[in-house]
Amino acid sequence: MKIATLRRARKQPELPGLTGTARVDARTKNLTKRLRPGDIAVIDHLDLDKVSAEALVGGRVGAVVNAAPSTSGRYPNLGPEIVVAAGIPLLDAVGPEVMRAVEEGEILRLHEDTLYREHDVVAKGEVLTAQSVQAAMGKARAGLAVQLEAFAGNTMEYLRQERELLLDGVGMPDIRTRIDGRQALIVVRGYHYKEDLATLRSYIREFRPVLIGVDGGADALLESGYRPALIVGDMDSVSDRALTCGAELVVHAYRDGRAPGLARLEELGVPSVIFPATGTSEDVAMLLADDKGAELIVAVGTHATLVEFLDKGRSGMASTFLTRLRVGGKLVDAKGVSRLYRSRVSSAQLSLLVVAGLFALVVAMVATEGGQVAITVLQARWDAFYFWLQGLF
Repeated sequence: MKIATLRRARKQPELPGLTGTARVDARTKNLTKRLRPGDIAVIDHLDLDKVSAEALVGGRVGAVVNAAPSTSGRYPNLGPEIVVAAGIPLLDAVGPEVMRAVEEGEILRLHEDTLYREHDVVAKGEVLTAQSVQAAMGKARAGLAVQLEAFAGNTMEYLRQERELLLDGVGMPDIRTRIDGRQALIVVRGYHYKEDLATLRSYIREFRPVLIGVDGGADALLESGYRPALIVGDMDSVSDRALTCGAELVVHAYRDGRAPGLARLEELGVPSVIFPATGTSEDVAMLLADDKGAELIVAVGTHATLVEFLDKGRSGMASTFLTRLRVGGKLVDAKGVSRLYRSRVSSAQLSLLVVAGLFALVVAMVATEGGQVAITVLQARWDAFYFWLQGLF
């Protein structure tokens, strides 16, 4: 009887692998808002892009389980390499069934190439390694020419749809924010936006540009201590705090006028302007700033290279290329501004100015009758304070 009791009292051996709380969402950018350190992120993201990967790494997830292939081979997307380099296990291509099999908040266990619910197998896939990611990137680069041709075709289609908007500004909404003759800073929660905003502090303080947040870029501005003057986007990835901060809101709608984000603004009771246009919200923001007379447009977190255009993984990115042709010489990437811009007044110059001012004040007080009277009064006040201090002890 004692032996049986001892056996029951023994601690059960821990199951092998990594255990964490499941966070499930087919839209990675929605899932990253709910992540906690150690969670197992279950996503369905074909060709995981750089921005999504950085958000997953920033959330300090314990593991990532992708229902879709993280690299399809269409183009060399940047996301898988970022996740694997951060030391986060990435279980790839487990199949769409996992999105229905896993419930939000349940405890899962990942061991080697298998996802478990305690002892029950939930899904199996391939664990990506640095070597397998590099091999997939090599194959994807070989087919890059095909994607480039498709990108060019999408660009021409966008030009046919939006030639009046691009060439003549037809369809631009009226806004109350004054941009004419000022510089505009457009912030997208994209590539290196935090670092770029940090390096632009002196520029923002001195030039006071019109701050424009594109969806989640409005939250990026608030997190950095700035209030956006204008928020542009479909309003699906921006917080209620940003939407009610007092900024003017421009809802990016489909070309036929449908604006899914408008219902949310109506619930919050905040006024907005609708801008129907094809393409991405960051392009809409640039076109709006250009049309309203911005003398310079500084872009933070936006797409600047061909690899970044393709990494977004959708045909709508074709608008980005033509938008940059449209705004022309007004557009400057934030990295260029941070490298070329230096504050007009250096710290040494400011310190020298303060010292010179104090010196001039002392000379004036010594050399003038009024200054000598002031010195006498200050001396009397000091003596009174000194005697009062002695009285305390």
